[in-house]
Amino acid sequence: MRRKLELSCCAALGLLAMALANPAHADQATISDKKLMKLLNKAAPKNVLEHATVMNMGADGKMHAVQQGDNGFTCMDPGGSPMCADKAAMEWVDAWQTHGPAPQKLGFIYMLKGDNGASNTDPYATKKTADNNWIKTGSHVMIVGSDAKAMLESYPRDAKADPAKPYVMWAGTPYEHLMLPVK
Repeated sequence: MRRKLELSCCAALGLLAMALANPAHADQATISDKKLMKLLNKAAPKNVLEHATVMNMGADGKMHAVQQGDNGFTCMDPGGSPMCADKAAMEWVDAWQTHGPAPQKLGFIYMLKGDNGASNTDPYATKKTADNNWIKTGSHVMIVGSDAKAMLESYPRDAKADPAKPYVMWAGTPYEHLMLPVK
């Protein structure tokens, strides 16, 4: 159990580090646990959030569990993009943040409130530039992990993707993944 929480904390820290790298979202990095729970409302199905581990960053810069879950999902709000990810997706996030190999697993992430935007071609871009194909996707889910590669070949891999339709984000990188709009 301790190892599971440590892994979740590590990946959550990676996500929050990414959010902190973007100054536009720095003010959202430290929020109250109560506000976090409100922000996570409707980021995933109610039954997922109710049984998920919920992580938040304290004023001291350390992650803590607001709620200990039992369904294998970890929920957080990195930089104003509330999400809930299963264990394999958290491992994928950790690999992406540490530039490690994508895990040989399939992971799933709920982002039903959408995101704040990201480069569709550069996994490490922190802001929009003329050539990084910035894209903002509304309510969506993500399928991640290197085991998804065969499935991804059936979907558009365009740098200038249509966020209203399924597409592959970060195509051609070890962290390519499927973005599936749900509304």
